[in-house]
Amino acid sequence: MRCLVFAYSQLGYDCLQYIIEETPHTVVAVVTHEHNPNEYIWFDSVKDLAADHGIDVLTPETLKDESVQHQISAYQPDAIFSFYYRNMIPDVILKHPRLGAYNIHGSLLPKYRGRCPVNWAMIHGESETGVTLHHMVKAADAGDIVDQESTPISTDDTAGSVMNRMNALAVTVLKRSLPLIATQTAPRIVQEVSQASYFGGRSAKDGEINWVQSAIFIHNLVRALQPSPQYPPAFGIINGEVRNIMQSRVVENLTGQTRQPGTIIDVIDCHTFHIACGENGQDALWVRTIS
Repeated sequence: MRCLVFAYSQLGYDCLQYIIEETPHTVVAVVTHEHNPNEYIWFDSVKDLAADHGIDVLTPETLKDESVQHQISAYQPDAIFSFYYRNMIPDVILKHPRLGAYNIHGSLLPKYRGRCPVNWAMIHGESETGVTLHHMVKAADAGDIVDQESTPISTDDTAGSVMNRMNALAVTVLKRSLPLIATQTAPRIVQEVSQASYFGGRSAKDGEINWVQSAIFIHNLVRALQPSPQYPPAFGIINGEVRNIMQSRVVENLTGQTRQPGTIIDVIDCHTFHIACGENGQDALWVRTIS
């Protein structure tokens, strides 16, 4: 099977490495992104991996350019795969491969379509997430499902620890699915539209804490934006100063009293506090901060 791979981030690296090094399939070209100099790069380079194996690498600024589309179609792939590539792939590219086009998405579709699915799942207090391999169609993350693999989310997990497991799950799904795709026997499970949810991208400002929210909601937000600097951390005003919140946990034995939300209950040290939160300040949260 001649594979054309769109990939970025660690999940993209791990999936591409698996296809190159552990399958009989040929990667005819890799489409990826140049690193943004203003972004903290915490993951291995898809571009370097492909180049090390003598595979053509394309880093177009846009896929809407007809010359880029012709360049990609000239590779005549049997199948296209997208592994955390950041841009939508135009339908004119998706329709060419005879075995179809497939995407790995970081949620249990149809839930959490769109951007930042792991972060959104944790913010909403989900106890489980996973990866989905699905057929690509014009609408984002809406195509028929081929396979899924799940992982629990514990109350101590961060987005980083969940993503580390997701990378391995993605490879597991590929191991099961590539032989089926190659033989045209891959499942097509229609997504239940009534169960679908969609969320957009996040920016650093979306990490601002409102102390009126419950302790568990704020705790979920804090861990959904860790580790830093992989993710811009949650932040809040403590004693008149904006502080980045690096860790948190709900403190049960300090709850029940009416206080102004955001009030310091205890100063443990210069970076660690108990903070009142919730509508009437009746919740309590332990937080570790940096300025």
